[in-house]
Amino acid sequence: MTDRTLHDGREDGLEPLESLDVAAAGSIAGLLRGMSKTAFAGRQLGRALDVALAMFRDDCKVVLTLSGAMTVAKQGTLICEMVDRGLVDGIVSTGALMAHGLTESIGLTHYRHDPRQSDEELYRKGYNRVYDTLEMEANLNDVEAVVAETLATMRPPKEDNGVWSSASLCRAIGRRLDDRDDGPGILRSCYRAGVPVFIPAFTDSEVGLDVSIFFMRAAMAQRDAAAASGDAIFAAVPPFNPFLDLQKFAREFGTRDQLGIFTIGGGVPRNWAQQVAPYVDITNDRVGASLPAPRFRYGLRICPEPVHWGGLSGCTYSEGVSWGKFVPESEGGMFAEVHCDATAVWPVLMAGVFEERDRDPSGSEAK
Repeated sequence: MTDRTLHDGREDGLEPLESLDVAAAGSIAGLLRGMSKTAFAGRQLGRALDVALAMFRDDCKVVLTLSGAMTVAKQGTLICEMVDRGLVDGIVSTGALMAHGLTESIGLTHYRHDPRQSDEELYRKGYNRVYDTLEMEANLNDVEAVVAETLATMRPPKEDNGVWSSASLCRAIGRRLDDRDDGPGILRSCYRAGVPVFIPAFTDSEVGLDVSIFFMRAAMAQRDAAAASGDAIFAAVPPFNPFLDLQKFAREFGTRDQLGIFTIGGGVPRNWAQQVAPYVDITNDRVGASLPAPRFRYGLRICPEPVHWGGLSGCTYSEGVSWGKFVPESEGGMFAEVHCDATAVWPVLMAGVFEERDRDPSGSEAK
């Protein structure tokens, strides 16, 4: 049997853990710091507070990427507050998340699902189920009306030659919401703060379908739509170019030395935002440009999914280093990955962040 030399952890420079004393925490931030000295997801969440505060206090551009049904899950106000407080410089989101957020923005409601009702019954009654929550089809009809109003009364930016992108349309919808003044909303907050919202998979959403419907309706205005074939109806293509989004994001986030990314879930938004670094790299290599290579110095993700299922879309931050997306920790990169349902831990984390920043935005003890 191999001889063993029993070491003391402190002598080897290991960090000791501490039993969590909730009563002594004194604040939400104090609780999170206590959790950072425990284990498992609690430790991850405590680490996330440190990374979030460092990222928000640094002079860097922060992109918030959003996937999952976060607005149906009633996290919309939290997103608005992050924007209103100036913590976010850009948002990359799924279209569905923004579409369901529009429901709230115009004063409509989501409902708790009663599991005694079958999905067949829900369909007959016009309810769309998202896990344990219901979005009424009537709500989406009202969202479509807002999109149609926007397209009918506003035009794309002149520099885009009459073509929409997701960022320009989201800004236009935000302006429309501000004019309507039905209540708070993500796109309204982003419009007022000048924060661009990008939806890379734009057609995979109610808003994308609504845009298509608007232009199909316009194309069929002079025809008998009921008698038209599917080939004729679906031949109407909206003036929309996703490469406008790609280039705008590269201009705004690919030219900064300091970048941070705050990710809820994974999916297309996470990877689309992260790819700005290799995009600049291959632009330099294949086009002969000499642009400075951007790298994310800060990264914080909340997602319960393990790496091997593939849903993280970009996987771990350490893997992202191999793609040139992130500054290695050995060179000053700061990262945290919290393996939890975002609805359970994101509000707690941000409550701690807001608490600390309200106390002293600069990071030192308030006088």
